[in-house]
Amino acid sequence: MHVFLTGASSGIGEALARHYAAAGATLGLAARRQRRLLELAAELPGAHACYALDVADAAALQAAAADFIDRFGCPDIVIANAGVSVGTLADEAGDLPAFRRVFETNVMGMAQTFQPFVAAMKARGGGRLVGIASVAGIRGLPGAGAYSASKAATIAYLEALRVELRGSGVRVVTIAPGYIATPMTAVNSYPMPFLLPAAEAARRFARAIERGVGYTVIPWQMGVVAKLLRLLPNPVFDALFARAGRKSRGLDL
Repeated sequence: MHVFLTGASSGIGEALARHYAAAGATLGLAARRQRRLLELAAELPGAHACYALDVADAAALQAAAADFIDRFGCPDIVIANAGVSVGTLADEAGDLPAFRRVFETNVMGMAQTFQPFVAAMKARGGGRLVGIASVAGIRGLPGAGAYSASKAATIAYLEALRVELRGSGVRVVTIAPGYIATPMTAVNSYPMPFLLPAAEAARRFARAIERGVGYTVIPWQMGVVAKLLRLLPNPVFDALFARAGRKSRGLDL
């Protein structure tokens, strides 16, 4: 099995890399931090390719995809996992660059990760394109407008892509995680119900990917919560979440 994975240097990405390497997969590990990528690759069984890049850079992703395909062939699974999260406020002009950065990474980064592999997968007649979204994309969360909007956009994009590729043999898998214990969530100062360890989350993600499910929320308890939130009338939702915990602003993106 061959897997190309972005955001591989920490958190969910690192956990997925460890899971698939333990299962004997050959990995293409992409992330911004080259040193950490090389350290991770050295810790994993097998031989793997490392690509130090920013998913906001389409040309870098195209070059990495071409190299991976040339060395190992078309991957069986491509996982667009790279993402950033930061609190933003509508009245803060200084938050606009952060808003743009979140969209460039979380939305454009996903599209730019998939694009170089789609033709090869279609020609082969099979493969998995996996997008890591979030339950934060189900409803807009106060103080997290950029993050919620970006994840809502990825959910809609993945749905469109799933239908676009129907009949091609290429399956599109949308995974919307709840709270996973990673460096991204470690900065949250509010309660995080149903928090999953990253290794357990990776195991559940891989199972969903193998089944080729179109859309799933992990853990399932958060899926129930997400459905209930979607059903809440706006006045009730607004009242409940007006005082909700908020993401910290000014994180280094």
